[in-house]
Amino acid sequence: MGPRSKRSSHYEAAFEDLLRKKGLPYIAVDEAKRALFSGAKLKSFDFVVYRPGGKNLLVDVKGRACQNRKGTVALPNWATREDIDDLRQWQEIFGDGFTAMFLFLYQWPDEPEKSPFKDIFQFQDRWYSALAITVSDYRSAMKARSQAWGTVHLPTAEFKRFAKPFDEYL
Repeated sequence: MGPRSKRSSHYEAAFEDLLRKKGLPYIAVDEAKRALFSGAKLKSFDFVVYRPGGKNLLVDVKGRACQNRKGTVALPNWATREDIDDLRQWQEIFGDGFTAMFLFLYQWPDEPEKSPFKDIFQFQDRWYSALAITVSDYRSAMKARSQAWGTVHLPTAEFKRFAKPFDEYL
């Protein structure tokens, strides 16, 4: 059985399926509707994940393809400045009981024989791994990637330092 909401991205559909399999209560956010707060339009995040006994999560899924280069795996982690600013604003709106985060969901070209990830899963004949990072950690270490596109990223060492398997936030 697949996800219950209609997701336009296979990455979001895969993450929703993972949430269901883990039995986590969640709400899938309708990305077609942008919220208007204080006269500014905010880009929607993708999921609210409820955690009994802990902070709830505002999750923005960032789907990326794993890139295997000369025996090492490259994990792209770029986002737009708008993504950072809007997700930070959402965290302020929701308040102290919520943590805003990016979930980098990496698709593998094949089932990996050896993986740096603990949590590889399959959805619709595709293989995925998830790393999560709070928007505050991301923002503290981000570097400009492309001025023209308004993108930022974390250098590899900083990404390794801050990004954690999604399960560690549960």
